[in-house]
Amino acid sequence: MGNLIKAEFRKTLSLKTWWVLLIPLALVAFWLTFAWGKITNDFADFLSSDSDARQVTRLIGLDPSQVPVGLLALAHGVNIAQLVPGLFGIFALAGEYRSKTITTTFLTAPNRISALTAKMLTYVAWGAIYGLVSFGVSAIAVMSSVDSGRWPSAGQWLAALGGTVLAAVLVTLFGIGFGAVLRSVPLAVVLFLVWFLIIENVLVIMFWGWGDVRILGGILPNGTANGIVGGIAADAFGFNSLNLPDDVTSGAQLLLQYTAAAPGVLSWWASALIFFGWTMLFFGLGWAGNQKRDIT
Repeated sequence: MGNLIKAEFRKTLSLKTWWVLLIPLALVAFWLTFAWGKITNDFADFLSSDSDARQVTRLIGLDPSQVPVGLLALAHGVNIAQLVPGLFGIFALAGEYRSKTITTTFLTAPNRISALTAKMLTYVAWGAIYGLVSFGVSAIAVMSSVDSGRWPSAGQWLAALGGTVLAAVLVTLFGIGFGAVLRSVPLAVVLFLVWFLIIENVLVIMFWGWGDVRILGGILPNGTANGIVGGIAADAFGFNSLNLPDDVTSGAQLLLQYTAAAPGVLSWWASALIFFGWTMLFFGLGWAGNQKRDIT
């Protein structure tokens, strides 16, 4: 297994994909976090002036002048940037089918289970690397754009770091499974981006006011992936779906949770478990489909 993992790392490092994707990852994470950091003072003012938001802050015991709103900016930055390791995962197996290197990969391994296991472990490491880079540049952006009195606490920094790395690893594995099921890089990339950036957000907004369907953002793939780090921010502010007061309007709830980058989020750990289920579903389908698939 060790030799197979080394071979996977060599194969990945021999291509430009890994560092080419690091560039948009760093740019998106930094600039989106920086932009959100710039509006955090306006958000704090909103908490103080808007009637619904003021009611929420009073009920959950938040002081708008002291909350570390930089955590919100960081959540937005890393949540969008985590699409990049997802794309990287799509190239892992679907890219090998496109380049025809999958034949060599399977023929040089004792069996396909060993080859796919080695690939999975290799890309877990790559996902963690992407998560560390995403968190690092986002943290710099927070410190560059947010007043130090509104930075996350030490515990929140650590929680956000762990959540970012966990989310990046899971999204990478999701990408591998998604690409393995479709076996077409262009199709997988387009469907992945369109669903995560457009379709699911439209569905969440459309059905938000339909009572319990409001939870849609807390069970679908994009919402639960975002809910890992976004849920940490939402928990810090009391904005998750489990503890928002019943008398706060649905529109105010949607605004507050989008502000935390996690509409419909239950809590960070629930989001992690649900998205882990989505990841294992697609990874399992891709794994099963590649056990007997023709590679000639």
